[in-house]
Amino acid sequence: MSNPSTIATLRVADARLYYEVRGDGPVALLVGAPMDATSFAPLADLLAADHTVITTDPRGINRSVLDDPHADSTPRSRAEDLARLLLHIGGEPAMVLGSSGGAVSALALAQARPDLVHTVIAHEPPLNGLLDDRDRLHAATEEIVATHLRGDVEGAWRKFLELACIRMPEEAFQQLVGGERTPQQVADEHYQHAHMLRLTTSWRPDPAALRSATTRIVVGIGEESGGQLCERTSVALAELLGVEPTRFPGGHIGFVEDPAAFAARLREVLGG
Repeated sequence: MSNPSTIATLRVADARLYYEVRGDGPVALLVGAPMDATSFAPLADLLAADHTVITTDPRGINRSVLDDPHADSTPRSRAEDLARLLLHIGGEPAMVLGSSGGAVSALALAQARPDLVHTVIAHEPPLNGLLDDRDRLHAATEEIVATHLRGDVEGAWRKFLELACIRMPEEAFQQLVGGERTPQQVADEHYQHAHMLRLTTSWRPDPAALRSATTRIVVGIGEESGGQLCERTSVALAELLGVEPTRFPGGHIGFVEDPAAFAARLREVLGG
């Protein structure tokens, strides 16, 4: 069971940012988008043995409440939030593990404030704009957004999994989309589609800025992500930065599937 030592909110320019702090030692910040702090809790508990671990809900999601609920969530705005959070915690250069859209946030943070980040683990960032078929991918993303916003949640999920090249048994799919959704789930999914998804997947990093920064950039790919869209985008990012991708246990959310194995691999990578 997760036991964060501190639960608090931080006032940023146009929102209140929810965050949790565990443990003691070098700072490790774990971020997703739209995934919130809850999914990182098992990994955070393991890392808290020798790190000060920070987890947070991204702006507009769950407990991080915007002044204007219709404001967009961009990689830049999320990076600004993370910078404010790190400065609030103490300003010590941190290791930042970003997953999916959170990996895009972490890269934007490294571009804007490399002084706050000594290492970024960008695990499967969905940087569709780096790929040759970006126009097709952007059009498919717009169709996912439109499908969800007209109320077809199942249809949007099917289109998303098809675009992501993720194969899921029908029984598992029905567990994903079936049943009653809580009001918070409905609100978060709406915000993700209306204000976050297209701005995250179309973002393009500045390779010169990332290569010239002192921040170490590790591009992570799940061992079970072969053939998926985020493997393609991650390989493209690694080529852009001139680094070799680093494999982690599991798939796109390997840290949820097997936190212990993921934590062990993360410690190996940080030690290297």
